[in-house]
Amino acid sequence: MADIEQYYMKPGSCFWVAVLDGNVVGIVAARAHAADNTVELLRMSVDSRFRGRGIAKALGRKVLEFALAHDYSAVVLGTTAVKAAAHKLYESLGFRHMGSSDRHVMPGMTLSLAERLFFQVRYHRYRLQLREE
Repeated sequence: MADIEQYYMKPGSCFWVAVLDGNVVGIVAARAHAADNTVELLRMSVDSRFRGRGIAKALGRKVLEFALAHDYSAVVLGTTAVKAAAHKLYESLGFRHMGSSDRHVMPGMTLSLAERLFFQVRYHRYRLQLREE
């Protein structure tokens, strides 16, 4: 997030901001992966005071529209979300759960003994196939 232009404003990628009454209430990004013709949904977040209003679903649909317009074969995402609502949102958008792992390493983690014992993060992978390659 330190440099939105460098990471998300390249050809095939984008960054959107949801604004309500002049306030930023949500964000989402899409980053292209040319090697497999997919686009990755990243950074989806909605201010907790504005959840339940369909903002996240609208942001997710924006990424799907972008992927279709740019002829990507699939949209992928990875998440460490623990709230069931986040997973329900992805599935309501058409994503299919592709698996999870308890061995995910968050940025800044050292995998020390204490982290391995007390701080496990489950990482979930989702995919929405738009067309066959």
